[in-house]
Amino acid sequence: MSDTHEPDLHADATASPGEQLRLERENQGLSISEVAGALNLRPAVVRGLEEDSYEEVPIATYRRGYLRAYAHLLGIDDAPVLAAYHARFGSQDAAQRKVTPVQISKPPSRLGAWLFRLVSLLVLAGLIGLTLMWWQSRGGGEPPSIGESDPVSVDRLDGSASVTEPDTSADGTGPDSLPPLPEEVAEAESTAQALGEETDDTLADDASVDAELAASVDASDAAREEQDSEATADEEQDSEATADEEQQQTTAEAEQADAATAEPQDDTGRLAFTFNEQSWTEVFDANNQRVFVGLQEPGTTASVEGEPPFRLTVGNATGVELVWQGEPVDLVERAGANNVARFTLGE
Repeated sequence: MSDTHEPDLHADATASPGEQLRLERENQGLSISEVAGALNLRPAVVRGLEEDSYEEVPIATYRRGYLRAYAHLLGIDDAPVLAAYHARFGSQDAAQRKVTPVQISKPPSRLGAWLFRLVSLLVLAGLIGLTLMWWQSRGGGEPPSIGESDPVSVDRLDGSASVTEPDTSADGTGPDSLPPLPEEVAEAESTAQALGEETDDTLADDASVDAELAASVDASDAAREEQDSEATADEEQDSEATADEEQQQTTAEAEQADAATAEPQDDTGRLAFTFNEQSWTEVFDANNQRVFVGLQEPGTTASVEGEPPFRLTVGNATGVELVWQGEPVDLVERAGANNVARFTLGE
């Protein structure tokens, strides 16, 4: 593969481009693999170039480029090779160049569609805002009502304009209103006379109705007073009966209290503690059930009930007072060296 290699002068000038390249390669003793590696092509592409089969290279521009590079690799002139190629496959290249390329138009992306919608909404909102601002700048509000007392401009027949003030009087007659007609005056007088007669009749009827109402009210008041007197008498009787019942009930309760006081209290199973100092105390009854236990604070008392005999443990016995069956129990003489009293009561 020398650049100074001279081609075979006796080669057939009418040979195809692939045949020219193949003969030169064989003369130089090169293999298809070596040529493919040097050209950085696949061996199938190099074999197709030598066999004038361009299925591996469908584009004409690439074919001519590969043939030129192959000729330069072998050190021969590329003009005869390209001339042989154009003589054999030029018509196919021309037909290929006439093919119109297909333009593919891609639809807009979703992001672009969302941006278009967002911009449209912003523009619409801006237009609405500008419209509102323009309306407010003009002092936009509700149109004036018909009843407002503003002067009215009236065009006269001669072309001049006159300003007419609205009617502000109570009866609807302003200073510039016309006097009533005689027919209207007569009609108003007749109407007033008829209304006066109706008013007199109504007053008479009202007077009779008031008299009847007064009579019925007097009768109802008398009946109500009679009912009130009867209800008062019944209430007095009920209150007397209730007082008698309450007095009897109070007497019975007092008798029961006296009877309960007279009965002697049984303190056989009760222990009364008074803790003047802090003490740990524990008490078991005859059934070996713990009925009292805990650390007691100074100034507290406790009453323990159970079935004797009791088994007691009293810590700091000198600061505790114990009463059983109404008599005090001396805890000092029952206390040991550590001031803890352990003993049994009621054996």
